[in-house]
Amino acid sequence: MAQQDVILSVKNLQVEFNLRGRTLHAIRGIDLDIYRDEVLAVVGESGSGKSVFTKTFMGLLDANGRIAAGTIDYYGRDGKPIRLSDVTKEKEWLSIRGHEIAMIMQDPMTSLNPLKTIGAQIQESVELHQGLKGKAAKDKTLEYLRDVGIADPETRFGQYPHEFSGGMRQRVVIAIAVACNPQILICDEPTTALDVTIQAQILDLLKEMRVKYHLTIILITHDLGVVANIADRVAVMYAGDIVEVGTADEIYYDPRHPYTWALLSSMPQMGVKGEDLFNIHGTPPNLFTPVKGDAFAPRNPQALKIDFVECPPYFAVSPTHRAKTWLLDPRAPKVEPPAVVEKLRKGGL
Repeated sequence: MAQQDVILSVKNLQVEFNLRGRTLHAIRGIDLDIYRDEVLAVVGESGSGKSVFTKTFMGLLDANGRIAAGTIDYYGRDGKPIRLSDVTKEKEWLSIRGHEIAMIMQDPMTSLNPLKTIGAQIQESVELHQGLKGKAAKDKTLEYLRDVGIADPETRFGQYPHEFSGGMRQRVVIAIAVACNPQILICDEPTTALDVTIQAQILDLLKEMRVKYHLTIILITHDLGVVANIADRVAVMYAGDIVEVGTADEIYYDPRHPYTWALLSSMPQMGVKGEDLFNIHGTPPNLFTPVKGDAFAPRNPQALKIDFVECPPYFAVSPTHRAKTWLLDPRAPKVEPPAVVEKLRKGGL
């Protein structure tokens, strides 16, 4: 895509945390461009660094965390870059959080104030970020409640979070975020606490909000199956790095990194009746010490000798698809992907 289509550009991002005098290398040199109006899914196991990565976009790292190297450039409404990696003052962040980049957390009950009505919480965002007051602000709030599928918004406006179901609370949290009028919406595991039927409804709602409000959505999840029908592109994250990125079709039907193969094989819908579900053996590397070679090598049955010695660069599979694996080196032996990949190509998700 052309440079003017990039809304957020991350170059060589490294994030460190100081824990009891030791340094944890949570993000290890990520390069990624995010495009305007797309849905980008960031997938990976718990602890892979997905949330830490996106928190850097809003200055939400814990007090013991810091950006050790690299840059994050945000191209806002006027296209002029703001270097988020250089923003240090809370006053500067307040002009970015919400109005430019908003976030939806995975547990709506902890995101909502139990002592304030739903309407008051949404209206607060409308007043703060859109400058509306009084009746105009309330009317706009009711519009957002309708947009997110809350029936009888006039009554619901005056109710409290405990009077809503989990799915309805998540809809309210989406309304609060969208009321900030952001350019980018980060959704951190927004369906984890919900049952399967409600998950599908929330994802459909996000697709509708994206179109109506021209949002760029970054969707964080550990479940590749959840994002199959919403993501334009998928970035696969492992041990603080993005090991493969491509369009949704490329990641699902032509994956190239062994870790992506393992994630796809782990999806419950890929299981076979009467057989054990696939699981990835071993544990992620210790990020307190430098990672030598390919971080996934110790858990990868197809690992080459070089995987334990040298970190692979990105190899281009197509103009939109690249992966960090030595298996793509022209000198590497041919290794066939697991059967689940062929199954996906034939039957889809």
